[in-house]
Amino acid sequence: MKIATVLRNDDYTREVEERLREKLSANQERTCRFVKDVSEHPDLVLSIGGDGTLLEAVHEYGFEPHYVGIHTGHLGFYADWRPEELDEFIHALNHITPLIAEYPTVQCRVTAAGVTTSKWALNELVIRNASLSTLVARVLINGEEFETFRGDGLIVSSPSGSTAYNKAVDGAIVHPSIEAIQLSEIASINNQTYRTIDSSLVLPKHHEVELIVKNPKIMLGLDREQAVWKDVQSITCRVGTDKVKFARYRKLPFWGRVRKAFITD
Repeated sequence: MKIATVLRNDDYTREVEERLREKLSANQERTCRFVKDVSEHPDLVLSIGGDGTLLEAVHEYGFEPHYVGIHTGHLGFYADWRPEELDEFIHALNHITPLIAEYPTVQCRVTAAGVTTSKWALNELVIRNASLSTLVARVLINGEEFETFRGDGLIVSSPSGSTAYNKAVDGAIVHPSIEAIQLSEIASINNQTYRTIDSSLVLPKHHEVELIVKNPKIMLGLDREQAVWKDVQSITCRVGTDKVKFARYRKLPFWGRVRKAFITD
């Protein structure tokens, strides 16, 4: 088995990776070889850190390998294992056929200055006005005018991303088995002059949402990537055709993860 690792940049996480490498090297039941980059086509990518590290990993290695998260941070929604469980993880790696959980993504087309660029996100796309004033964007669903949004920004999230920024603005939590995207508003302006739906919209996989931007410069966030884009005409989002695959070596149901992350200690 070819294994790649992606680490959070701290001493403790590097120490955990070193211990894991030593244990896997001493493992007599399965041959594991560590590889350095995507060109070597790893079978398994181990993300050691937090959810941000996992997002970094999936954008580095893409849709081909399976992912496992080892949590060394404060909140690891994607992670299945903790550092004190390395021996248990290696035993599972040797003896258990994992359940492969496939998580939908958000697929986007960004048209700026007449050029269209394809992007994707595991968690969400976030759009704001780069000048930190009001974002103005026409919202079309399947080509039909829905509303003109005015406010701080808009979020287009995947089901797994529904527990991230989307949840902070009171969006719905969507199970990853539901192939959908969710459009949520950030501090929309609603008064006698301007009106929006002021609720999150969950759109199925055969729908798409188009945002026609009225601001000359916008701040566009795609998972951990943040950049200022100029002359953006439109952003079109739908459920991605590719999914991120997680290797689940033990049973950790989605709603249990939600409860552990937000309700219990």
